[in-house]
Amino acid sequence: MQLYLVTDETACLGRDLFWVVEEAVKGGVTMVQLREKSLGTRAFVDRAIRLKALLKPHNVPLIINDRVDVALASDADGVHIGQSDMSYETVRALLPPGKIIGLSAETKEHVQEAEDWDLSYLALSPLYATPSKTDHAEPWGLAGLQWVRANSRHPLVVIGGLNVLNTAEAIENGADGIAVISAICSAESPRTAAFKLKKTLQTGVKKR
Repeated sequence: MQLYLVTDETACLGRDLFWVVEEAVKGGVTMVQLREKSLGTRAFVDRAIRLKALLKPHNVPLIINDRVDVALASDADGVHIGQSDMSYETVRALLPPGKIIGLSAETKEHVQEAEDWDLSYLALSPLYATPSKTDHAEPWGLAGLQWVRANSRHPLVVIGGLNVLNTAEAIENGADGIAVISAICSAESPRTAAFKLKKTLQTGVKKR
C-alpha cells in the first residue's frame, strides 16, 4: 500500500484505463483500487477480472471500492469501504480469510471506532483539499495526521492532494503510504509520475 493508485476513468483524459494502470505499475505503484461509481454490476465484474489478470504478474494487489459482490466475483485481493458503505462487521463476515479490508476515516471518531476492528489499513481522507473529492469533511492536514498516528494501531494511507511536493512530508509525519488519483491518472506519463512519487516517498521514509 506504499504507493496506492485509485482509478478514475475520467481522470485518464480519454486514454485506456488498463494502459494507464499498467504504466503506473511499471513506474512503481504497489496497490490498485478499482473505483467505479457508474458501471453496472456485470461490466464492473468484467473490468475487475481483466484488471486482476493484468496486475497478477506484477504481484500488485487489486482492491475493489465498496462492492463486496464484485470483489468476490472477481477474486480481488480485498475491498475498500467508506463510512456510508457496508459495515465492517458485514464485510468481514462475507470475505474469505486473508482478504484486505481498508476503511476511510474522515473524523477522529472514525479513527477511534476503528481501533476495535481488524483492518489492513486506515485511509485518512482527505489529507489536503482536492478537486477529485468535493463531498468530504475538513482536510486532516499534517497536525491531524500526527494525531491519528499517535492514536491508531493501524497502517495509515493518506489520500487527497498528494503530489511530489508534499508526499515526503506526509510520510515523515506518520503516513505509511499515499493514495493518488489524478497525480498518476492525469499525468502525461503515468509511469514517470509513479516513479517520481515512489522516489519522493522513499525519501520521506529515510527521514522518518
